[in-house]
Amino acid sequence: MVDVKLSLSIPYKQRLPNLLLVLESLAHQTMDPSEFEVVVGAMEYSEEYVTACRKFIDKINIVSVLTPYDFEIPRARNLGMRQAVGEVIVQMDADTLLPPDTLDNLYDRRFAFGQDICAVGQVVGYGNNNDGDTTSVTELSYEEHLSALMRMVSSPGWPADPRFQVPHVIPWAFGWTGLIALRAETVREHRLYFDESFHGWGVDDLEWSYRVCASRTPIVLCPDVYALHLPHLRDSAANRVTEAANYRRFLKKWPKQDVELSYTFGDVEANSLFLGYRRELQEAANGGTLGTLRGAIDGRDVVVVGVVCDASHRVVDAAALDLFDDGADIEELELTGLALPYDDRSVEECRILPPVSTLSGRYREAVAAEAARIARRVTSPEVV
Repeated sequence: MVDVKLSLSIPYKQRLPNLLLVLESLAHQTMDPSEFEVVVGAMEYSEEYVTACRKFIDKINIVSVLTPYDFEIPRARNLGMRQAVGEVIVQMDADTLLPPDTLDNLYDRRFAFGQDICAVGQVVGYGNNNDGDTTSVTELSYEEHLSALMRMVSSPGWPADPRFQVPHVIPWAFGWTGLIALRAETVREHRLYFDESFHGWGVDDLEWSYRVCASRTPIVLCPDVYALHLPHLRDSAANRVTEAANYRRFLKKWPKQDVELSYTFGDVEANSLFLGYRRELQEAANGGTLGTLRGAIDGRDVVVVGVVCDASHRVVDAAALDLFDDGADIEELELTGLALPYDDRSVEECRILPPVSTLSGRYREAVAAEAARIARRVTSPEVV
């Protein structure tokens, strides 16, 4: 019996034209079909889906895990991962078309010697929500899509994925699940399954890759491993709503400055900003950093941002602590205040302390905007 090298985990519901192209691209792989499996977490039963799979029954090994639950991408991915038998689990989407040598290239160059890494491939032609809505799609053949991808490969703008065009400083921020792989043993050892409390579009993959990074598994960008994002209908405004809610959930779970920077400015730009941002915080805090406190001041619920902390995020600003009522339960967050895990206008007051005023304009503006979002009253450095 041939050992299965790769298990491709694909979440799926009601995107049949894309899935047919993806399966065709997998049927054209140079890797022997016995060496990989396609595990589809299908959150519906439909005769059309079964018929689509049947077209490839003698070409590739498709394992379908069917469930009647409402479609949630994290749950669908977990269904696929828990059924996977391959040495390496590859997360990809039902709209990710692979060139013929992708699987061979991914395994031979990244995992053949037992490397314990998380390999991130390019997904090109993917504009996230920045390109607006997609209300109609022109259907093209597999050959037409593949030709378009290969033209991009030979163009001056290669690599075309924006993540591969900026410094990679925040490892988890580029862990998008369009095409990403790590060893199944690593998944099971560190329980690297997706958090099913994330609902709707976006961020569940970033929170997952944050935990991959926390497991000390290196997240490695692999420009020679690439795929094409297939077009499909898209409601960008609806996506942004769930993305914001999911990022707030992420920030509440992991209240760290790299998370709030990515939330505020986006994953790609945050990587370009992070080192300079950290230097600004050190200058504002005399070698330390800035944090956030929440507790009762004169019996009112108050958030205080711009609190000076040491490099280990321990509060060293005694005056800030003295603001709070005696015996108050004070929440300490390792956040500057660019983004905070609180609901709109859920706090009576937000006080912005003077160290924030030393930061660059874009950071000051972000802190002020977030304070105005969460609090019914904002006190700025000029008033404190």
